[in-house]
Amino acid sequence: MSTVLDGVRPDAVPPAVVKAADLLAEATRTGVACPPVRTLLDDGDLETAYAVQQLNVRRGLDVGRRIVGRKIGLTSVAVQRQLGVDQPDFGALFADMAVPDGGEVPVGRLLQPKVEAEVALVLGRDLPHRECTVVDLLRAVDFALPALEIVDSRIVDWDISLVDTVADNASCGLYVLGATPVPLTGVDLRAVTMTMARNGSAVSEGTGADCLGSPLNAAVWLASALAERGDPLRAGDLVLTGALGPMAPATPGDYFEAHISELGSVRVGFAEDATTTVTAEGDDQ
Repeated sequence: MSTVLDGVRPDAVPPAVVKAADLLAEATRTGVACPPVRTLLDDGDLETAYAVQQLNVRRGLDVGRRIVGRKIGLTSVAVQRQLGVDQPDFGALFADMAVPDGGEVPVGRLLQPKVEAEVALVLGRDLPHRECTVVDLLRAVDFALPALEIVDSRIVDWDISLVDTVADNASCGLYVLGATPVPLTGVDLRAVTMTMARNGSAVSEGTGADCLGSPLNAAVWLASALAERGDPLRAGDLVLTGALGPMAPATPGDYFEAHISELGSVRVGFAEDATTTVTAEGDDQ
């Protein structure tokens, strides 16, 4: 992930970047949300916000965590207008963020979780081009899966601007993948329909077209943006392409299930007490 930190010695990272990264890291460690970090940064300076994100990603790598892909956020045009932006954002996915299909999230694992249903893509080829095309992407995708992203904010009351969410690793929390890979041959991701239920009642609906016109468009944007930064998507990477409908808040005891036509279903629960545990995929991080 290339940002303004590239080539900068660790002891020469701008103090504001370090302070913002420290606040977010401390919120993760303690489970106590922090104030917005935009007050420390130039609100609107995305490169500095990505520098904060990168610093905490590097810290994760330094302690042995493993990056397995990327997530795309802000794929809803309505949300973009709300935040005054004209493009999505992205964050890093670590192996220890994975929850098994049908697993439970322990109490206290996240601060302010919300759940959204997405299309996940797994790559079989690198995507090194700065001007990635849909054809490039289709050739590179090995298979798709239904997914739940459990977004979370380390910032109190989700009081976020674009700078806040970018700095906070695009509000990444955890993710759940369906169990049956589906090749894209014959699947029109723009036309897929999604329904997500919480405790048996529908709380979100949408289509592939609600994600930047198609999840493929979102993935093409991400591939181009990362290649431009010198950190392209690689074979084996997981890409969460963005929400197909509104996200829904999660509380202890909730159970979510999403169905995406052509791709199948995926589900996750939230434990009611601290004695319940969950085994994350990729716990070799």
